[in-house]
Amino acid sequence: MTSYDEAVAFLGPWGRFQQVVFFLLCACIVPNGFGAFTLVFLTDVPAHHCLVPDVNITEEWREAVVPVEVVNGKPELSRCSRYKLGAIRNLSARGFTPGRNINLTDLEQEACVDGWRYSTDVYQSTVVSEFDLVCRDQWKQPFTSTVFFVGVLVGAFFSGQLSDRFGRKPVVFGSIALQSVSTFAEAFSASWTMFIVIVFINGLGQISNFVAALVLGAEVLTGNVRVLYSSMGSCLGFAAGYMMLPLFAYFLRDWRSLMLALSLPGLAYIPLWWLVPESPRWLLSKGRVEEAEAIVRKAAKWNKVRAPEVIFEEYSVLETKTPSKEHHTVFDLLRNGSIRTTTLIICLVSFSMTTAYIGLSFNTAQLYDDPYISCFISALVEIPAYVSSWLALRHLSRQLAFIGTLLLGGLPLFCVQLVPRHLSNVCLALEMVGKYAVTTGSSLTFAYSAEIYPTVLRNTATGTWSTVSRLGSCIAPFLLKLRIYLECLPHIILGSLAVASAFAVLFLPETFGQPLPETIQQMRKRERLRCPCIKKETPVSVLVDNVL
Repeated sequence: MTSYDEAVAFLGPWGRFQQVVFFLLCACIVPNGFGAFTLVFLTDVPAHHCLVPDVNITEEWREAVVPVEVVNGKPELSRCSRYKLGAIRNLSARGFTPGRNINLTDLEQEACVDGWRYSTDVYQSTVVSEFDLVCRDQWKQPFTSTVFFVGVLVGAFFSGQLSDRFGRKPVVFGSIALQSVSTFAEAFSASWTMFIVIVFINGLGQISNFVAALVLGAEVLTGNVRVLYSSMGSCLGFAAGYMMLPLFAYFLRDWRSLMLALSLPGLAYIPLWWLVPESPRWLLSKGRVEEAEAIVRKAAKWNKVRAPEVIFEEYSVLETKTPSKEHHTVFDLLRNGSIRTTTLIICLVSFSMTTAYIGLSFNTAQLYDDPYISCFISALVEIPAYVSSWLALRHLSRQLAFIGTLLLGGLPLFCVQLVPRHLSNVCLALEMVGKYAVTTGSSLTFAYSAEIYPTVLRNTATGTWSTVSRLGSCIAPFLLKLRIYLECLPHIILGSLAVASAFAVLFLPETFGQPLPETIQQMRKRERLRCPCIKKETPVSVLVDNVL
């Protein structure tokens, strides 16, 4: 049976059709860069202290009513307590002076019963300052991020199956609409409870859009262009949105204004519905041969080439003889032994990568006092990482590329604990090397997974391991809190996960230079390689020809 790549070879690798699909799908992923780390700014905690209402006390007592505490070696006003205001008023009325007639350490303290005063040096307002997510309610601040990542987790699981059932294109544009509408609605949240409900809905569309757009591009494009899109193009679209986020946040210091601004780009994607095609591979897997041929013939016109009379002849014969009505679910990933092993290993690798990626991203957000610079640096590191993943997919076997990035991501994290504290720049460099590596590996995961699984399971598989990886997103913020017990414990855990995953990759099948499998049978027949290298009897020229 003629493969899909062979059937559409007459289109050429890089005509007008491929260019339009490539760049429009990259643009469709940009909103994910906006949404993934918006909470870095929305839930940042401004400097604050107890609010002192306008009462009749002297100026000396007004300045002394909030105790001074030493935090990280620096004195600052207490964030969660003040001296009892009733006692202060009495002492002020009696003419006593703080620190002279009265020892302040002997005074009884109380909570911030009148609220807080927040600094506006960095932000005009955040969700924290809006809903007072501090002191007794400080648990709500990290919980907000957890709710978002739970939404991402649920969306990753169901979006894959929806995409395999109803098509890649509806999920791409439906998730963009969901993100835009929910981001707009967040700006009008009247309470924290209302806000986290909408944040959860926003998370549903976050990874759904990325996964569906990634699979759609991987199935429409062929050869080196597919590798370029899967490994670098789609990820650069994410990085572009990520780098634009601190620019929006810098000029819009009020969180509600920021949400409104980030929701508006969604309107620009409405006309793209008529330009981005459905995946012909998916249509063929559903027996909709005529629709698939119509898309390819339109592509031939765009590329100014002549299409054959019958493009998918074998598919047409198969459709008339045995029309397929079978629907595949996540359970198909676990029924067969080899497919089950592959799925479990990819889930382990993606979990390790995502936990390290989110953990290092949130940790590097504290590199500088300016959160806008911190966020931009964290995003900028991803550009060389995505370029490296593309080069690795072009020239290295998949196993070798994966093992190399996992070890490069894990080993520097073990070294952080060996660096003296006064060499902070060395620690910073090691963490950035680690983030560069895990970002590269995360990009490789999407491309590798798309090459391993057949068309009928590709999006379900991608959604499944993405769901497992999102568990890493949920625990990463709490993992960083383990430093209160042992400073280097988070780095040890992240490094151990990466090294363990590197050994597990040895048991994955090699896919370099091989066509995408169309059926489960083709995936099961694929030979497993036991070492991260290409077989010696397979000429390199043959592999290059297959990729091209």
